[in-house]
Amino acid sequence: MESFLFSYFIFIQMLLSLSLVFPQHAFSFVQTRCHDHEKSALWQFKQIFIIDMSASHDPSSYPTLSSWNYNNDCCSWDGVDCNEDTGRVIGLDLSSSCLFGSINSNSTLFHLVHLQSLNLADNNFNYSTIPTRLAHLSHLTYLNLSRSRFFGQVPTEISQLSKLSSLDLSYNIDSVDKRLLRLEGFSFKSLIHNLTSLEKLILSTVDIASTVPERLANLSSLTTMNLESCSLLGEFPTKVFYLPLLQDLNVNFNYDLSGYLPEFDLRNSLKYLKVSSTSFSGEPQSKVSFPKLQIIDLSHNNFSGHLPCGYFQQWNAMKVFDNTHKLTYLNGTFRGKNWTLSFFYSMKVTNKGIVQGYERLPDFLKMMDVQ
Repeated sequence: MESFLFSYFIFIQMLLSLSLVFPQHAFSFVQTRCHDHEKSALWQFKQIFIIDMSASHDPSSYPTLSSWNYNNDCCSWDGVDCNEDTGRVIGLDLSSSCLFGSINSNSTLFHLVHLQSLNLADNNFNYSTIPTRLAHLSHLTYLNLSRSRFFGQVPTEISQLSKLSSLDLSYNIDSVDKRLLRLEGFSFKSLIHNLTSLEKLILSTVDIASTVPERLANLSSLTTMNLESCSLLGEFPTKVFYLPLLQDLNVNFNYDLSGYLPEFDLRNSLKYLKVSSTSFSGEPQSKVSFPKLQIIDLSHNNFSGHLPCGYFQQWNAMKVFDNTHKLTYLNGTFRGKNWTLSFFYSMKVTNKGIVQGYERLPDFLKMMDVQ
């Protein structure tokens, strides 16, 4: 009898436990749907734009917002990504969506406080300033506002987004290639002050007009740094070249930026090195191991002397062997979401004023003097 009562007691306990567990799971399942206030915020954000096919330049662009249906769960809308467990909107990708209109700090976009990724690239925001309320999206790890006609001073409030791993503000230019964004005075230093998790920093054509802060050399996770056409001044910090994970460094077209190429060793991760049209000078060092280098541009500088033979002999990442064991030069096509870039190898040699072009590097080339 006691054994029966004990078993009955255990059975009742199990039923009570199940009655508590299953409703919780059912509630959790329901919560994976879009939250009403976030759905409303997205819908109101949609209303401030018109669709203009000329607002985006990517050949694959299409009007994403036109596909949104208010009667559907917003987690199923194009460009919207939700957390599977909570239903919160954590990602919004409206890149190349043919959007034309203005955006400001009153936008309902900033009601989406759980956003981790925001991509508004390749639209036309009609010379809006970048809203300071971006700082309220404290969970952002990815922010792309490139090629979207933003105008004015870059708000240093972005520096409050301490979780950012990727920041792209590049190519906000008008129809005559005039730079629209600026980052003046000590703002560059202030901008990166708290962004210690950055992996990609892309500020091409942002008018910075200041020196490059030494603090950049402390961003140990950085893999990409693109500061092309930023009106940088002073001497480029040599320590940046030694960032352990840096693969892509571009400071092209900063005419008043000085510096020199230090010695590199086998630990160097650089794949793309571009210092064209700057005031870099000096004689290239002899210790030049670039085991992963694929693209290098040293043109239109103040370098002197000879490029050591090792510059070419050790750049094995530029060459591949086919199945006949014949040495060829690497070529290929990179396809991104918004752009397609092709790299093909060619060379121009000027001899006594006569320019000779080669579609491929000639087999007879054994040494090159570019003093």
